[in-house]
Amino acid sequence: MSLSIRNQILGTVTSVTTGEAMATVKARLNGGQLITAAVTVDAVKDLGLAEGSAVRAMVKSTEVSLATGPVTGLSIRNQIPGTITDIAAGAAMATVKLSVEGGELTAAITKDAVTDLGLTVGAPVVALIKSTEVSLATA
Repeated sequence: MSLSIRNQILGTVTSVTTGEAMATVKARLNGGQLITAAVTVDAVKDLGLAEGSAVRAMVKSTEVSLATGPVTGLSIRNQIPGTITDIAAGAAMATVKLSVEGGELTAAITKDAVTDLGLTVGAPVVALIKSTEVSLATA
């Protein structure tokens, strides 16, 4: 199956915590970073997710925010450090590609954000991703 989701990084489930309808699944990405996904309990069962399961963490580029450094006092669980490898800016929007340990991430942000943050190729950044925006597939 082909998908339009650009951000796909392989990892291994480290824990699954289930509630009534939702679960949090923590995985260690192949680059060593931890990522948390909030998915339905049905998805955990349907995919057979358990500690040690190989997964592909997927995030739409529109759901990746960027910061110029680590952020505290924020409910966003996933903060993945990287280095900007490319910026393609249009009149209103830009795509920013990041090299991260174990892969690549793309963020779709406004051109104004690129300017305001002073983003340039080679600059370090932190990708911020809400756990509710991480989808999982079996790898």
